Amino acid sequence: MLPKDLFSLYLIVDPILCGGHSHCVKLLNAVIPCGVKIVQLRAPNWHKGAILALAKDLLTITRPNGIPLIINDRVDVCLASGADGVHLGANDLPVESARKLLGPEAILGYSVNNEKALEHSIRLGHKIDYLGVGPVFPTATKADHAPPLGIERLRSICSRSIHPTVAVGGINAQNAAEVMAIGAPDALAVISAICAAKEPTKAAHELCQEIERGRKMKKATANN
Repeated sequence: MLPKDLFSLYLIVDPILCGGHSHCVKLLNAVIPCGVKIVQLRAPNWHKGAILALAKDLLTITRPNGIPLIINDRVDVCLASGADGVHLGANDLPVESARKLLGPEAILGYSVNNEKALEHSIRLGHKIDYLGVGPVFPTATKADHAPPLGIERLRSICSRSIHPTVAVGGINAQNAAEVMAIGAPDALAVISAICAAKEPTKAAHELCQEIERGRKMKKATANN
C-alpha cells in the first residue's frame, strides 16, 4: 500500500551514480534517517542477478524502517526480491499485466510526461497508486528523457491527476521549494541531488527542509 506520508522525499537510487553495489547500500543506510519516505531502485543497464542482489540488500534497510522499496521497470525482480512495488513507463510491461502479476497490495507507479499519458493514467484508475510526473527540468540522469515540462505544465498535470503525484527530473535543493509550492505535486523525487552529492546526508536534510518550506508557501498562497 502507498504510505500516507509519501508527501515528502522520494529517493531514486542509481547504483552506477552511487559508485556500485556496496556504495549504494552505504548511501541508503546514511540517508534513511534524514527524511526519505520511499525508495526506488533504478538500474537500467544491470542484469537481473545484480539488480536482485542489490534489491535484497536494500530491503534489509528499508523494511525495518517501514519505507517501501520500489523497483523500476522490473516486475520479475520485484517478485523475486519481495520488494513493495514497481514503477512503470509507457514502454514497459502494461500496467494491467503488472497488476495481475503483483496483486492488489503492491505499489504501482506510472510515469507521465504529457497530457496524453495523463489521460491514460485516469483511465487506468485504481490499477495504479501514484504518478511520476516529469522531467520538470533538464536532467543528465536520463539521456533519452522527454522535453522538460516546466513548472506551469507540471501544475496543470498535477491539478488534473486523480492519483498522488511525484515530481521528478532536475530537482534539487535550489528549486525544490518552488516546485512544491507552484507546481503542486504531492512529493518530490531526486536522483543525483543525493546520489551524486559530496555529502548525501546533508543534501537529504536540505531537500526535506525545502520541501517543507514549499508546502508552507503553497498553504500561505491558498489562504490569501
